[in-house]
Amino acid sequence: MKLELKNVTKWYGRQCVLDQISMVLEPGLYGLLGENGAGKTTLMNIIVGLLPMSSGVVLWEGRPMEEWKNQYYNMLGFMPQYPKFYKNFTAKEFLEYMCHIKGVPRKKRKEQIQTMLQMVNLESDSKKLIGAYSGGMRQRLGIAQAMLNNPKLLVLDEPTAGLDPRERVRFRNLITELSKERIIILATHIVVDVELAAKEIILIQKGKLIKKDKPEIMKPLIHEIFSME
Repeated sequence: MKLELKNVTKWYGRQCVLDQISMVLEPGLYGLLGENGAGKTTLMNIIVGLLPMSSGVVLWEGRPMEEWKNQYYNMLGFMPQYPKFYKNFTAKEFLEYMCHIKGVPRKKRKEQIQTMLQMVNLESDSKKLIGAYSGGMRQRLGIAQAMLNNPKLLVLDEPTAGLDPRERVRFRNLITELSKERIIILATHIVVDVELAAKEIILIQKGKLIKKDKPEIMKPLIHEIFSME
């Protein structure tokens, strides 16, 4: 299982927001760090196929993701920074709808939904309308929908936003366990969320890849950059 980026570049008019990003990712948790405007969300939107690159290629198992067509999306789970929900749906109804969208077999949906609700600690609130959920509860629901199809590649944009300290620890433990069998890319501005759990940290600044390495090696550089903000 391998995701490879080769010279991924994105221009908006005359502004280069991603400049020849290249890296190889294998199973494990990767923390994607960078200040606001560094290009994190743009990079993730390219990886999940929501945004075309200006140049470069994204490879899954050695083949461009375009060649995989729908197979690639079937292996993918994504939680955007600001997930959208149907406020008049209950959490359970929303996850049933997402199972249909993601092509989860009908006979597996009930069990999978129950597993996801337990995983994110929303089982007791599954029949409440999403409109009555707190911000943290909506974040947890976003994580649950991203995992519905048991993805091999999981991309999470600021997944701990709105979570209290106890929920963040719970989430960190969960993601660490899940990363044993899949590639997880987690973008965040909360350094501790990835310092303690990531296999490697990817640091980007002004659209450029600064460094990708183990947390203990990256720690001095990260704290130097983030203390300057």
